[in-house]
Amino acid sequence: MRIMGLDYGSVTVGVAISDQLLITAQGIETIRRKEENKLRRTLARIEELIKEYDVELIVVGLPKNMNNTLGARAQMSEEFANMIRRRTGLEVVMWDERLTTVAAHNAMLEADISRKKRYQVVDQVAATVILQNYLDFREKGM
Repeated sequence: MRIMGLDYGSVTVGVAISDQLLITAQGIETIRRKEENKLRRTLARIEELIKEYDVELIVVGLPKNMNNTLGARAQMSEEFANMIRRRTGLEVVMWDERLTTVAAHNAMLEADISRKKRYQVVDQVAATVILQNYLDFREKGM
């Protein structure tokens, strides 16, 4: 069993996968689309990755406001998660993603990754942070 982490953005979805022991997360892909509402190919690609990696659970980042309220982006992420649930039949967990993009940028800056490369992989790294936070919580809480 593996768990997939997704960082849903307006034109990208960062994708991360856990190892089979559910200890570590690694970024595998950034799915890009031309328009925010065009999700057919994005969802199809996610389904392909679910099959390829034998995913049984999906964690989708929930972009809460700093005061813990939910805004328009959070609602869009929840709608995206519901689409995935309907298409795959898998359990989808919403996970607080506050500051994950900041953490991803900081980690890449520390690793001295070029600006161009950071732009290409920031969503993937954010998905990795979201999934790793979930895996760490799961390890402690279960």
